[in-house]
Amino acid sequence: MSGIVEIAKKAGVSPATVSRALRGLHHVNERTRKKIIEAAQLLDYPIRPDILPANSKMRTNTIGVIAPFISRWYFSQSLAGVEQALREAGMDLLLYNFAQVDARQRVFQQKKLVGKVDGLIVISLPPTEKEFDQILDLGIPVSLVGTLNNRCSCVSIDDVTGAEVATQHLIDMGHRDIGIMVGQNAFAYNFEVADQRLSGFKKVLAENGVEFNSSWQITADFDSHTSELAMDEFLRQKKLPTAIFCESDEMAFGAMRSLQKRGLRVPEDISIIGYDDHEYAKLVGLTTVAQPVQFLGQLAASQIMARIEKPESAIAQIKVPTSLLIRTSVKDIN
Repeated sequence: MSGIVEIAKKAGVSPATVSRALRGLHHVNERTRKKIIEAAQLLDYPIRPDILPANSKMRTNTIGVIAPFISRWYFSQSLAGVEQALREAGMDLLLYNFAQVDARQRVFQQKKLVGKVDGLIVISLPPTEKEFDQILDLGIPVSLVGTLNNRCSCVSIDDVTGAEVATQHLIDMGHRDIGIMVGQNAFAYNFEVADQRLSGFKKVLAENGVEFNSSWQITADFDSHTSELAMDEFLRQKKLPTAIFCESDEMAFGAMRSLQKRGLRVPEDISIIGYDDHEYAKLVGLTTVAQPVQFLGQLAASQIMARIEKPESAIAQIKVPTSLLIRTSVKDIN
């Protein structure tokens, strides 16, 4: 591998100037810095991605992933799928995670991304118009997981249809008094899933002549802890539904723990159906709508890599089907 002295000779500058330029220091004019970078590239010298010009075509062999959470099941599974696909292709993953909402703006800033990644995957986080403009201006392939936008490649499921399937199963099993546990609307993240699944739930109730009872709508976060607390409060009602559709399996786990504390049985007293097919769902016999989350991540990574190799290839909008997995948590009361 060539060193700083060889680069300096080729660029016609001093080794000290090369050192400053390649460390990203400001005491080098842009014209000289460009000559040094070009010389370093010709000599196969490793260059920090953040000092490359915005229009540089040099590959970083790295794909950026933006995700608001990494500990929650959906996001960790998506990341696992992305990482597997990239690892098999010999590429790296650079994660941009922000648990705090006020960090979102910093993550989407171009200066954090320019020259560092060859492509960008955004997991279950619909970018605002301003954010979309910022990331598209990078001139790199972009893929969204869990949401749709016709300006870039996307991989998702149909959350409305999945909720319709879950609700119809409860009705087919004879249930007419049906509640729903919905995820909180996190406006700062622009999450769409909660409203889409609620929409599918209401649609099937209406189609089957079943009245939607707003007092049987339980609001929690997409985790078992807040769902257990919300269910504790809900169970104080005098009249309870015979079945509850939970918008995620983790919410279902919390609801089931709450029922157990009250001495109520699933499904004998209240049937529960979930959404996701979390790895623990089978262990507790949870009937659920399964979505292949790791596969979504793998597809998104494949989309990005395909467009890196062939930038002129068409933008793909892929919807992956869900499936109903019938276990023991829903009672037939026909």
